Amino acid sequence: MDTLALLLHPVRLRIVHALSGGQTRTTSELCARLPDVSKATVYRQVSLLTRGGLLEVASERRTHGAVERSYRLHRARATVDPQAGAAMSKDEHREAFASAIAALVAEFNTYLDRPDANPYRDAVGYTQASLWLSRRELADIQRIVRAAIVASSDHLAGTGRRLYLLSPIMFPIEGPAELDPDLPPREQARR
Repeated sequence: MDTLALLLHPVRLRIVHALSGGQTRTTSELCARLPDVSKATVYRQVSLLTRGGLLEVASERRTHGAVERSYRLHRARATVDPQAGAAMSKDEHREAFASAIAALVAEFNTYLDRPDANPYRDAVGYTQASLWLSRRELADIQRIVRAAIVASSDHLAGTGRRLYLLSPIMFPIEGPAELDPDLPPREQARR
């Protein structure tokens, strides 16, 4: 199964989220992290992700006569490469978006079900904004957001840090921009 097919599943995507940020977890810990998913499903999805190369065994130890494995995310393999993303059909994008949203809703519900959940204190945000942007302005925003994410992506768990799930979603909500007849074609492409 290729990376795209592996990630187009809400439970597998949640497992990837649970192991992001340098986390290592056993399957039992993943089950506790996903209390709304059956243990059999978590075990099956961990097995698929491991066989697909997205997870790797970080360590093994014997416990009660069985081998308990801790898994970690293989970050380089847990992304969809640009060529695969460009080759996706509209239906595959629809499926990927639905999986991402389903995983996001499940993660948010799991957070809210925790007794210590406090959205205000925890700086939870889910604001949406409609912005009029040229191609250049859109590229500027994407560069700024990407730089902010990259600057924090190698942080490890530590005192004072919590693992946050950031889900930037951006798509045009109207048709293509009208062309400005007063600008040369080359300048129009940059706008």
